Amino acid sequence: MKIGELGKATGTPVETIRYYEREGLLPFPARTAGNFRVYGEGHAERLSFIRRCRSLDMTLDEIRTLLRFKDAPAENCLGVNVLLDAHIGHVAARIRDLRALERQLRNLRGQCREAREAVHCGILNELSHLPEKDAERPGSPARGVHAGVGASRSC
Repeated sequence: MKIGELGKATGTPVETIRYYEREGLLPFPARTAGNFRVYGEGHAERLSFIRRCRSLDMTLDEIRTLLRFKDAPAENCLGVNVLLDAHIGHVAARIRDLRALERQLRNLRGQCREAREAVHCGILNELSHLPEKDAERPGSPARGVHAGVGASRSC
């Protein structure tokens, strides 16, 4: 199949397919006499695997590692388990950061409980203050997810 057909079959944009080829995740296909790429079922299966990994928010390096194991089916899969455990840890940390961000945003939302002139808006006034020291500390929820929203204060 041609690249457009592979894209349709897997729900992948053509540019993404070319990117995965350049990154070494997807093998370069054979070419026709007219220099068209010709993909087989193996390409579609591998591309679907890559897309599934991306849907789980895995990095390209993590996917490369998994593909190495997939390409060596007789190897022990302990490394796959280790990789997935590490990925689960990263996801859990991001969830903690996002929960902290949600608390900050709810506190910020509490600064303006009624509609009024923008000059008196507690949210806008709070956002105009310099960040507090906790928000500036590397690894704090505000820095780890979206920098710039400090802990809430009374106006």
